[in-house]
Amino acid sequence: MLKSIAISMAVSIAAAVSAPAQSAGDLVDRAAAEHAKMRTARVQFTQVITNPLTGNRINASGQVLRKAPGLLAITFTDPAGDKIIADGSVVWIYLPSTSPGQVLKMNAGGSEAERLDPASQLLRSPRTRFNIADGGAAIVGGRATRLVLLTPKGRESFSRAKVWIDTKNSLVRRFEVTEPSGLVRNVTLTSIQANVAVPASAFRFTPPRGVRVIDQGQLGRGQ
Repeated sequence: MLKSIAISMAVSIAAAVSAPAQSAGDLVDRAAAEHAKMRTARVQFTQVITNPLTGNRINASGQVLRKAPGLLAITFTDPAGDKIIADGSVVWIYLPSTSPGQVLKMNAGGSEAERLDPASQLLRSPRTRFNIADGGAAIVGGRATRLVLLTPKGRESFSRAKVWIDTKNSLVRRFEVTEPSGLVRNVTLTSIQANVAVPASAFRFTPPRGVRVIDQGQLGRGQ
């Protein structure tokens, strides 16, 4: 019996060694495919922004609702009241915790809404836009993941990124982007619900009474 167990273990080890390992590029492709299947998503997150020059850390948490194409609602529970809404034509950025009394109104054309949704940005045509490298195995929130390193081939809003991808279902569990300024944004997705019902009202925003609306489109036209 012991001999048969030993033979079985040897066969299993040999099979594992001979089986082709999934490359980092293949894993990113799978993550991009899974992300593309999400017509809607409800995601809970925590975020840490670190300034390496000062050592300051800013913690935040909240919820992201997304509906393809182009609808996005980021509602912060910490700091409470902050929100970013992309309604398909306009992006509203209302951050009373840092910019009280004003809301920024931006055109949602082009990639503006995507830029506000880093997970989507990282998974759009990854092989074309990034050099991809394997960063090894890691555990995120009790789940087995693979760390993938992304270095932009061309101009991007960040200089490098790290993405932790669930090895079982190919969902992104954490990502970290380093901006050209040196700021590091680390986001952990604590709960992911794909293709769930999301209310249309979540993607509507009405500026609160008395809040100044700064229209970036008008500023660009010199008005």
